[in-house]
Amino acid sequence: MEKVIIRKAKMGDVNQIRRLINSFANEGKMLPVSLNMLYERLRNFWVVEIDKKVAGCAALKIVWKDLGEIRSVAIARKHQGSGYGKNLVKKALEEAELLEIKKVFTLTYIPEFFGKLGFEKIIKSKLPHKVWSDCINCPKFPRCDETAMLKVLKK
Repeated sequence: MEKVIIRKAKMGDVNQIRRLINSFANEGKMLPVSLNMLYERLRNFWVVEIDKKVAGCAALKIVWKDLGEIRSVAIARKHQGSGYGKNLVKKALEEAELLEIKKVFTLTYIPEFFGKLGFEKIIKSKLPHKVWSDCINCPKFPRCDETAMLKVLKK
């Protein structure tokens, strides 16, 4: 029986998170992350640990006083379809509610996944300019091909 834990990320998880995300980034399914970025934003991350190994991750980034972003959602291939991605995003959304964030968006290549979690497609230009601060460093800037989606937590 596998031992599964969903928890906040720790320093010892950084290399596993990076390998997981960048394995999908190498296929063009996600944006790559650097060690520097992971160390700076480690507090944003939730992980699913299976038998003491990171098998998935998701992050909540605070963007502005009423806006957060779900990013870097990745589940190891052999664990996809097990509900771990959904559970990680739910943990990040619960944290957003505790922080009194009213709206959470994501930029994704898999809108169907986020649609099942209550996110709705929006036009990227509806997002505030502050959102685009990370985009400057993106290899796809300014031709972003991700779908913008939004979930309203509190009005």
